[in-house]
Amino acid sequence: MAKEKIDVEKLESINVGVVGHIDHGKTTLLEKLTGKWTDIHSDELKRGITVKLGYADCVIREKGGEYSLDEGKPIRYVSFVDAPGHEMLMATMLSGAAMVDAAILVVSANEGIMPQTREHLMALQAKGVKNMIIVQNKIDLVGKEDAKKSYDKIQEFVEGTIAENSPVIPCSALQEINIDKILEEIVKIKVPEKDLDSDPVFVVARSFDINRPGSKISNLKGGVLGGSLKKGKIKEGDEIEIKPGMVIKKENQVYYETVKTKILSIYKGQNKVKEAIPGGSLALETSLDPILTKTDSLSGCVAGISGKIPEIQDKIKVKFDLLEEIFGLKGHEKVEDVKVSEPLLLSVNTSITVGMVKRIKGNVAELHLRIPVVPFEGESVGIARNIDGHWRLIGLGEIK
Repeated sequence: MAKEKIDVEKLESINVGVVGHIDHGKTTLLEKLTGKWTDIHSDELKRGITVKLGYADCVIREKGGEYSLDEGKPIRYVSFVDAPGHEMLMATMLSGAAMVDAAILVVSANEGIMPQTREHLMALQAKGVKNMIIVQNKIDLVGKEDAKKSYDKIQEFVEGTIAENSPVIPCSALQEINIDKILEEIVKIKVPEKDLDSDPVFVVARSFDINRPGSKISNLKGGVLGGSLKKGKIKEGDEIEIKPGMVIKKENQVYYETVKTKILSIYKGQNKVKEAIPGGSLALETSLDPILTKTDSLSGCVAGISGKIPEIQDKIKVKFDLLEEIFGLKGHEKVEDVKVSEPLLLSVNTSITVGMVKRIKGNVAELHLRIPVVPFEGESVGIARNIDGHWRLIGLGEIK
């Protein structure tokens, strides 16, 4: 029987992040939701943890009020971003949070709320993600009474947060218990309104070379950009520019050169589309030499129609709001005030940079950046401080 061809351009699309503490079952859950295992990098297979952002997509179907991937009418296209849970990979998680409309926070029933559970929830708040589903995973590893206690603690944990009114779904990803209920909750999430009239802004989360070693020159494909369209529309044939772009090192100085190219094709998952609007992760095949895009060399950049993207800046002002305590630690540690001359890690869209605080006036800091960014006024910023060799989320902010 021929496989049904789905026109994904006609389906509602949404980006959903999957976050939570290490080993709470995020990647296994995502495999059950999509049929794809996202830990594909060699480092991840050796260590058994997610190191880079993972990606997978699915089409949710509905039949008789039941939701699945196999039966019924296609009703929603979902792009998932699997973020690392390890404490040392907070910056990567923040990059993933910049791309999503909603998030699934995974909490294992046998371990409960852990340091990165708290930190990831605050990171989602920092990035303005308000739609949440909480999955109480691994209920097959605990008895009924302990499962109920774990459930109650999760409800208590989210009180007063952005996830306060979010559904909490008991689940066993491994045993495929309540996967259909999670799909149902994803369908209930209201798709954010899309700004289709503004100039397009595409945030780059990854870049790579898809050509296999030994490919004939005549069969070579151009460099690929993976990421998400924040606003506007893009289509095949568009001339785009990518900023900050290539890193040029000359006479012990580092420069950034804007890259210009043409979009040759656009993919949503395995589906080729002629034109894309916000919603769902995208892959753009460009006319770039793939050597320029390999190994995520352009990740963190912003792409848009040539001449329509703001200039890069190595100095920015950020209005900040500090958290009361540092959530990534096992104990309780108060967040100290921001100080002049201290380095802070900033997550701006999918880019990560370190800024040196030069001036502070009230709750506005001026920072000089080691890696320039493309700033958009009002854009949300995650702020982290180096504590004992690890970057810890200490606050939320917005670009002035």
